[in-house]
Amino acid sequence: MRRNPIPELLRHGGRAGLTRWLASARTWVWRGVFAGAVVAATLAVVPGAAGDTPLITLTIYGTTGQNGWYVTNVTLNWSFSGPLYSSSGCSNVTMTADTPGTTFSCTATSLDQSTTTTVTKTIKLDKTPPAVTAAASRAPDANGWYNHALSVSFAGQDGTSGVAACTSANYAGPDNPNTAVAGSCTDNAGNVGGAAFGLEYDATPPTISKVTAKTGNRRLDLAWAASGAQSFQVMRTSSARGVKSGVVYSGTGVGFRDTRLKVGAHYQYTVTATDQAGNSASKSVLVTATGALLAPAPGASVSQPPVLRWTPKKGAAYYNVQLVRGKKILSAWPATNYFRLPRSWVFQGHRYRLHRGVYRWYVWPGFGVFSANRYGSVLGGSSFVYSSG
Repeated sequence: MRRNPIPELLRHGGRAGLTRWLASARTWVWRGVFAGAVVAATLAVVPGAAGDTPLITLTIYGTTGQNGWYVTNVTLNWSFSGPLYSSSGCSNVTMTADTPGTTFSCTATSLDQSTTTTVTKTIKLDKTPPAVTAAASRAPDANGWYNHALSVSFAGQDGTSGVAACTSANYAGPDNPNTAVAGSCTDNAGNVGGAAFGLEYDATPPTISKVTAKTGNRRLDLAWAASGAQSFQVMRTSSARGVKSGVVYSGTGVGFRDTRLKVGAHYQYTVTATDQAGNSASKSVLVTATGALLAPAPGASVSQPPVLRWTPKKGAAYYNVQLVRGKKILSAWPATNYFRLPRSWVFQGHRYRLHRGVYRWYVWPGFGVFSANRYGSVLGGSSFVYSSG
């Protein structure tokens, strides 16, 4: 049997000598005595060929994203084929932190130290989505509300792989007091971050169902009915000389009294209702201002014998109504503040009836008993146009 050669080789040739022996040896048997017994051992060595290049294999575990980036934790495992003299930088490692690029190198030397192989790999890791912000293309229209279409753009920040692209969106309804427009940004690694732009949206104007006007003695009572409105404005216009046009009312009420009107002047009142989002709707009414004589309005056209109405006079017991067409053709004494013209009547021995044309009428208040014949100043005069045959 051979003696164990390894101690001798190490003593005389060192590690290099041992390496050269292992490269050529095939089989040796060592026999010795251990604890009073004879022990034999056989060592079989199958060396690689001198000068074989080490083969390094790198296995990477992780989820790939885009553009060569990883988007989850990455583990690097190194493995070799064939006997090696040495290796360095080949420890298995797991990466958990984002990095724009970390390089790893594994170097292996062949058993006879004649060849060296190095494998290098750079890992780019970005697990973090971009931070996204949203911005509207314009400010709200009123009180924080939007009342017509808007666009929302999205922008992102990403400190590792950088932002590749962001979306944009438009919103044009439906109406909603608490809605949001969603968008996103994508980084170069393929991570997607999102954001939402909250808004209040109302594109539906309020509704004005009616506007009414009641004339008085140089005044007008305007009233309206509306739904979905927060405030109202009344604009008065007139082409009459000396009459100013402009806004005569602003507020939250549903009525307005206009005074100091010019008798016989034509006025247009436009009521505009506005909601909290700034939407508005308008409705107009045309009025002819009256004095103490209320109806028909001055210059109004009638096709039937009209009811003449006037403002009551305090203390009056009766009134004298006179109708004129070129001359006085009717005189009546009603006890109330109105008088319906008959289709025909007799005055001072002549029969009259309404024909096409312009008529003027006047009213005086009477006080005390009728026989006292005590009258006040004329309340006023007005006219109407009769258009029926």
